[in-house]
Amino acid sequence: MDKAALDIKNTSSSAPTPQNTPINAAPITSAFRPNFTSISEAMESQGINNPQYPANIQRRLFGLKYFQSKHAELEGQFQEEVLALEKKYLALYQPLYNKRSEVIRGQYEPSADEVSQGKKLEEEEQGAPIPEPSSVKEDEDAMATGIPEFWLTSLKNHPQISDTITERDEQVLQHLTDIRMQYMDKPGFKIEFEFAPNDFFSNDILSKTYYYQEHAYGGDFVYDRAEGCSVDWKEGKDLTIAVETKKQRHKGTNKTRVVKRTVPTESFFNFFSPPEFPDESEELDEEEAEGLDAKLEADYEVGEEFKDKIIPHAVDYFTGRALDFEDFAGDDDFEDDFYDDISEDGDSLDDDEDDDDDDDDDAQPSKGENAPECKQS
Repeated sequence: MDKAALDIKNTSSSAPTPQNTPINAAPITSAFRPNFTSISEAMESQGINNPQYPANIQRRLFGLKYFQSKHAELEGQFQEEVLALEKKYLALYQPLYNKRSEVIRGQYEPSADEVSQGKKLEEEEQGAPIPEPSSVKEDEDAMATGIPEFWLTSLKNHPQISDTITERDEQVLQHLTDIRMQYMDKPGFKIEFEFAPNDFFSNDILSKTYYYQEHAYGGDFVYDRAEGCSVDWKEGKDLTIAVETKKQRHKGTNKTRVVKRTVPTESFFNFFSPPEFPDESEELDEEEAEGLDAKLEADYEVGEEFKDKIIPHAVDYFTGRALDFEDFAGDDDFEDDFYDDISEDGDSLDDDEDDDDDDDDDAQPSKGENAPECKQS
């Protein structure tokens, strides 16, 4: 099965750019109509050397192929420069990420000026002054070190990732002290999750690496595969499996015994065991192939969410501010039912209605009836 090709750029709710502009076929308005087999039939050969093409058309197509190859070279240079620019700015961001990590761990206290500037920015966003905390609250906060459960809270405020976190996972994610990323020498990036000592596994760092194919297509690198890591679970603490118990009765003696077996279960830590492509000898039917493609795409999207959103804007996810700027509850979350246009005072906005029909006036529903359902994500 061919590997899924996924655009490395997250295109949700972003303006068209050379990276995310959809590739739509432009309509052909020329009066010229070739007198050979239709394009759809000719494309079955997937090549210019199709005998259905006349020699003069074939010659011109070879010319277009050359022009396209020169364009592809420039696209490759463009993507390499974009990647170099991203690496450059990640290095510039890193001192800020280091300070953030120190504050979260309780290793650094922001200066009076840093606090003042940050408070001013928050007041500008809220459009109102922020009152000083009470002395009682300050005494309670003085007992805390750094910002407890910063990353756990940030992840739970991301709807897509929150859905993967179970109550059992929270016990471990309380010990998550940092999430960071780095670009690889080969096209790709690695996400690292650092943990304080805990009762569940012995790893200090769990990582996951996303690789792109060696060559870009259309100016963008194409997703190739992901590699997770081994989690060194302590005995009986593996959160990715559950133990099922089942009673079995012996047919001859009628005695019973309890059989235990482990089965996979939902957990955030399945993130570190990404879906894999089957061996070349293993064939998938259409339904299995579509299911694998969906899993691969979802896994890659989560990696992009960490790289492009959660890591750069962690404080906004901790406070929930990021939800104001993300289109998590899009149009797909609303049912496409049809209702009469109603003005704010409850009157119909349809000017064509017969206002003199008393029967219709008596039959109007009470205010609030037939209100469209809004589904929370």
